[in-house]
Amino acid sequence: MTVQPVRLFGDPVLRARADEVTTFDRELRQLVTDLTDTMHASGGVGMAGPQIGVGLRVFVYDTGDAAGHLVNPSYEVLGEEEQTGPEGCLSIPGLRYDVTRALRLRARGVDFRGAAVEFEAAGLLARCVQHETDHLDGVLYLDRLTPATRKEAMRAVRESTWFTMGKTVMSAAEVATAKSAAAERSS
Repeated sequence: MTVQPVRLFGDPVLRARADEVTTFDRELRQLVTDLTDTMHASGGVGMAGPQIGVGLRVFVYDTGDAAGHLVNPSYEVLGEEEQTGPEGCLSIPGLRYDVTRALRLRARGVDFRGAAVEFEAAGLLARCVQHETDHLDGVLYLDRLTPATRKEAMRAVRESTWFTMGKTVMSAAEVATAKSAAAERSS
């Protein structure tokens, strides 16, 4: 298991556009493994390279119904239907807010060997693809909130223990604990 520390809101790597992957080698395979292990240890359904401090266009996902990874991803929205629902982020642990995203999309990219990958997604998987692709563009889900909700979310971030302590990195176990505590509070 190769669990890595998770970069938190405030770390500049989360706001930078990640670089295209041009080399498909052992290091890229290891990055996919590290992302997958860290995502699972943190209790997430997706994780992008910048979230572990790697500025490359790679993300992994595991929604329970679908699991995999995309390198150099892009997507095309299919139809005009949208979904609004709670969204969180391992880099902003313990917070969840309703975000509106496209309901269906077609994702494209390659795998860690450079082979073409294409699939259609709806629901949670579509939300995950959009969220993780945003990470690769330096966009956080907070940026997708309505102005009033974003103001509320930023207040919650400033009041969070990890932010007040000046943390920009947490272990996957700490992220999972913060996520669990937030879920218990909202139940």
